[in-house]
Amino acid sequence: MEKVETSFHLNFEAIELLQKALQTSFFDAYLEQVENLLDDYQIQVLEGTPDEPTVQRLQEIYQVLKEQKLEAEEIRKLAQLLLLKGTQKEPVQANHQLTPDSIGFLFVYLIEQFYSNKKEPLTIFDPSVGTGNLLQTLLTNLALSGYDVTGIGIDNDEVLIAIAAATSQWIQTDAKFYHQDALQQSFDTQVDVVVGDLPVGYYPIDSIAGSFEMVAKTGHTYAHHLLLEQGMKKTKEDGIGLFLLPSNFLESDQSDRFKEWLGKTAYLQGIIQLPDELFKHKASRKSIVILQNKGPKAQQAKEILVAQLTTLKDPQKINQFFQQVAKWKKENI
Repeated sequence: MEKVETSFHLNFEAIELLQKALQTSFFDAYLEQVENLLDDYQIQVLEGTPDEPTVQRLQEIYQVLKEQKLEAEEIRKLAQLLLLKGTQKEPVQANHQLTPDSIGFLFVYLIEQFYSNKKEPLTIFDPSVGTGNLLQTLLTNLALSGYDVTGIGIDNDEVLIAIAAATSQWIQTDAKFYHQDALQQSFDTQVDVVVGDLPVGYYPIDSIAGSFEMVAKTGHTYAHHLLLEQGMKKTKEDGIGLFLLPSNFLESDQSDRFKEWLGKTAYLQGIIQLPDELFKHKASRKSIVILQNKGPKAQQAKEILVAQLTTLKDPQKINQFFQQVAKWKKENI
């Protein structure tokens, strides 16, 4: 962590220098910084910008950064810290907040439970990838565990998807990113796992929503319902979906459409209630929902995993949760 901390302060200073020199946003300056690092620590100067004193200081910073040999997961943590700092400087809407590491690590553990054969390659798809922290957490940590893993990410926000792609290049993860509406995307790959910290709200284009089974009977359809359905469509038979959904997803005003779709398409294998400490308001609470596509190897768990994590700060309670999931999987899947 000492290397990460040193690199954080140096990178943050460089980003602020670039932001001031280029008169741009923090996130555009972050992109410029990452591009400089990937271009062998070269500083792009156009029409005298950045000026000479700024270039000189950047060169000094880059000289030190060159000597910081960081592993993939360390770079991911560094990128996350920088982007978190950016959201403090330039607040972003709730749906664009980074998914916390703690949740990403829970996803890693759940994927390992369902895919214990590390010899088989895994492709993971995130249809609302944002800046990519959730997907990168999965890719780096599953690789550390010995998996051959690749990723696909889609987002309709140009800046967020650019950040996700640049960060992936910096970390050197094997991932492809697409700037488009995930509900209108066109890639043909069938994936093993779909994940998503899904944006909560209504999808505005009713003509597109109308092609989905979960379309609302009246008014706009929930975007998180449509993204979930699209993600599971892109997932193989027997494949797993791990989603962060509002904790009341089975009681919402459109839950009947979700239940109808579920009965025909997939199995609800688990619901994990996340700790209240993660959410500022009761209404914003979310749960991890585990779905599995129907297929020759899939079956409805005899007992749906229903678990509540009271905290992510107590290692003993987290370990008890892991034991509960392992026992459930052995007895039910």
